[in-house]
Amino acid sequence: MKNKSRRRGKPSRVSALSKIILILALSWLALTYGKSITDRTVSDSKSAAEVKQMVQYNFIRDIAPLAQKNQQEYNILASVTIAQACLESNFGQSTLASKYHNLFGVKASGDVPTVTLDTQEYENDQWVTIQGQFRVYESYQAAVEAHSKLFVEGTTWNPNQYASVLTASDYTSAAKAIQTSGYATDPTYADKLIEMIETYQLENYDKVNPSA
Repeated sequence: MKNKSRRRGKPSRVSALSKIILILALSWLALTYGKSITDRTVSDSKSAAEVKQMVQYNFIRDIAPLAQKNQQEYNILASVTIAQACLESNFGQSTLASKYHNLFGVKASGDVPTVTLDTQEYENDQWVTIQGQFRVYESYQAAVEAHSKLFVEGTTWNPNQYASVLTASDYTSAAKAIQTSGYATDPTYADKLIEMIETYQLENYDKVNPSA
């Protein structure tokens, strides 16, 4: 009896074509799905950036008339007041600003409304977290008014402490005067104010009538 040899059948062309189509389909799905995730991530990031920018410019728009009014009354450049408010309060988003209307990180003690919060101070060439007692204001307007009066009246130990701020003719010299007068412990405070002013073109508010 002869053994019948088994012959392997040739692979079907239809089967091979089906595999190719399946691979191509899976590849297309992978590329499409991956692109969809990437596009969605980019879109979400863009939306978040747009919302952040809107919050920032809305805050500037709200503070600008108050700063301009005080510039006319106290000769403190509006751009500097706005820049300090933006920097100190994170565009009104800090707890101190949003809940207590303290835009400038003003500390206080004695017979005035205060709140105790953690704060960052630059001491011995490093940043440290301490608890500070801060002034509570009834409105942003009250905070801006008190801030201007601080520069005009100085401190109890030095009435002329901020005299150089009042005589500054431009935002650069005003920002540097604020730092050298001891307003903040941050050694880069003036640079941050100048960058804030130039980034958001706050110098334009030095020339615009607050009623406009």
